[in-house]
Amino acid sequence: MEKVVLLLIALGACSHVTEAVLPILMWHGMGDSCCNPLSMGSIKKSFENLIPGVYVHSLEIGSTVTKDTENGFLMNVNDQITEACAKIKADANLANGFNAIGFSQGGQFLRAVAQRCPEPQMHNLVSVGGQHQGVYGFPKCPGENSTLCELVRKALDVGAYVSFIQDHVVQAEYWQDPFNYNEYVQKSVFLAEINNEQTYKPEYKTNLQKLTNLVLVRFLRDTMVQPSISEWFGFYAQGTDKETIAMQETNVFKKDLLGLREMLDAGKIHFLASDTDHLRFNQTFFEKQLLPWFK
Repeated sequence: MEKVVLLLIALGACSHVTEAVLPILMWHGMGDSCCNPLSMGSIKKSFENLIPGVYVHSLEIGSTVTKDTENGFLMNVNDQITEACAKIKADANLANGFNAIGFSQGGQFLRAVAQRCPEPQMHNLVSVGGQHQGVYGFPKCPGENSTLCELVRKALDVGAYVSFIQDHVVQAEYWQDPFNYNEYVQKSVFLAEINNEQTYKPEYKTNLQKLTNLVLVRFLRDTMVQPSISEWFGFYAQGTDKETIAMQETNVFKKDLLGLREMLDAGKIHFLASDTDHLRFNQTFFEKQLLPWFK
């Protein structure tokens, strides 16, 4: 009888144990910083309030918030990925795996982390307005630093594939010219490489497929990202900046460079949409569309 009672007590205790939620890693977009109280700081607090006990790490690239913002414009993306991977490995709270959310360019940067730095394991990746096939246009520049925005515009006007600009202007590093695909493949120092369009790296495909879910959020009224279908891994058809094609029609998909076909067939890729401008989602969208991927 005593053993039965003890067993019942043990079962009762177990019934109150809930599975611990995975920590969350965030990466901000261009013109923003890790800790802006009106953007990333607010989103971090929302996660913490809505998922009790969750740990949230908002990536800061550089030693200060100011440098973090500047680096979003002027630090080579590959160096940013290296720094991000080092900070992730150094954070003991992330050692057993994590879910990730990237905003705007932070979306494709976190995908690069998943492909290049598979340990600790990223489980779900939510890309909110990330440009996974790059951009061909820079109509609006976010953030409060108009000087940096103007500098980037002038650099892109000079030539996105000029070596110095490729190495030092972040937005040039995910620029894709639909009228000159070969030059893009040859000279892109980040996007073409991470999309496996240069020297093929099988580990990029293997590591990306380790994701449980890849969630792609597109802003249907986007006035900053051209074309906005890049947020769903699509782009312009080659030779035009008018006609767009879906992910399934791109070289990355058709040549199976990243395993997107297998992920799509396995139900791992999810396409969400917000009928708003770039990153202009409200709390309701956050709670109903984004939050469930972290619970």
